[in-house]
Amino acid sequence: MGIVAGLDSSSAFTHIVVCDTDTGAVLRRGYAAHPVDAKATEVDPQAWLLSLGEAATGGLLEGVQAIGVAAQQHGLVPLDHQGNLVRPALLGNDRRAQVAAADLIDGLGGRQAWAEAVGSVPQAAQPVSKLRWLARTEPEAAQRVASVLQPHDWLVWQLLGRPARRTTDRGAASGTGYWSAGSGAYRPDLVELALGHQAALPEVLGPSDAAGTTPEGLLISAGTGETMAAAFGLGVGAGDAVVSLGASGSVMAVHHEALSDPSGMITSFADATGMHLPVVYTSNAVRALRGTVEMLGVEGLEELSALALKSTPGASGLVLLPYLEGERTPHLPHTAGTLCGLRRESMKPEHLARAAFEGMLCSLADALDVLRGRGVEVRRVFLLGAAAELPAVQGLAPALFGTQVVVPQPAEYAALGAARQAAWALGASRGTADPLTPPAWQGAAAQVLEPGEELAAGRAVRQQYVATRDQIHPGAFDSAS
Repeated sequence: MGIVAGLDSSSAFTHIVVCDTDTGAVLRRGYAAHPVDAKATEVDPQAWLLSLGEAATGGLLEGVQAIGVAAQQHGLVPLDHQGNLVRPALLGNDRRAQVAAADLIDGLGGRQAWAEAVGSVPQAAQPVSKLRWLARTEPEAAQRVASVLQPHDWLVWQLLGRPARRTTDRGAASGTGYWSAGSGAYRPDLVELALGHQAALPEVLGPSDAAGTTPEGLLISAGTGETMAAAFGLGVGAGDAVVSLGASGSVMAVHHEALSDPSGMITSFADATGMHLPVVYTSNAVRALRGTVEMLGVEGLEELSALALKSTPGASGLVLLPYLEGERTPHLPHTAGTLCGLRRESMKPEHLARAAFEGMLCSLADALDVLRGRGVEVRRVFLLGAAAELPAVQGLAPALFGTQVVVPQPAEYAALGAARQAAWALGASRGTADPLTPPAWQGAAAQVLEPGEELAAGRAVRQQYVATRDQIHPGAFDSAS
């Protein structure tokens, strides 16, 4: 029996799982918070190493033969010619580069040009936008930048003892804004457009490649971003979509090719297996539910869920467009939410509660339809996030999404995906595993929900929502078709 480890260095903590290479069974776990504010927009990367060391105490890694690394995405670690930090790392939650992103869009000739070049339109979070921000606001620091890494790249490099060769993987590279998932190649001209000069970029490894071996003989796999690692840990494949319910939302699917989308609604990532992960983001998901909790004065999401289930499909004609913070899908950055269909009989707490759940899920169904409209097959939906456990979400989602819904049990899926990648690289390096086929680990334990008899009612609710949306925001989705 072999043993591998996967670590997930998120914005707030490090999770480590130690797994059996053959089955994926978790043998040991480690956890440590990062010694920094989780809301910080920049940080000394040494904090990630300190957290990793704390999580791995007590002999956690004893007997481990390979390690996979997953980490927070869209971070930028700028290094000088000696490999030292030019300034603290800029994190994915840093939104200061919004103007820089707009400048870059214009600089290349518009959204269409970017979509064709790298499969995405610059957003504030992406490293390419951060490089432009750095060049504009900290020009002296920008001039010293000789190479750029992302968090998982930097951690892998540190674990290997800072070798001359620096690496990344296609999943993390696809989020930079200067690597194309379609062509599988960097666009150095876009780095120069953003930074003002060229910078060294890490070598992009294949899914089963090893980044190297530590002096102690530990194999380190390519690593990847958290999103790609979580998809790998869940075991999703072609025909699967993943809907994440946070304050904002995202819809991600597994697809056989990269998608170019000039509307900017689809961001075309690569995954950790050789496939692709087109993602559509919404600005509003659970924040709409929490706002309704405050509006109605109920105790929390659980009480809101129970209240919603006292209403009926369609919420007595109430429709909530949950665009509370503007919206990314459709592209309505300056709009506000809308509550329509108020009649005397609909002005009851249970109807507003249900309209909030229906509005949130219909907005995410819109995002699913953006992917379906581009030929992405969706046979089942994995529903993630604490809100996925709410009875109202589970009761409404299958009918509104029009497909089977899978609610996995909570687990460290990004760390599990990193461990699975480590097992794959270990087997490939020894010639005992197919470098094109990942190890067949047991899938996530999950609750499976079918649309059943509610499917017709779900279609009617979607039609009611779409009619209201198109009346208030006509043509909002025209660019997505």
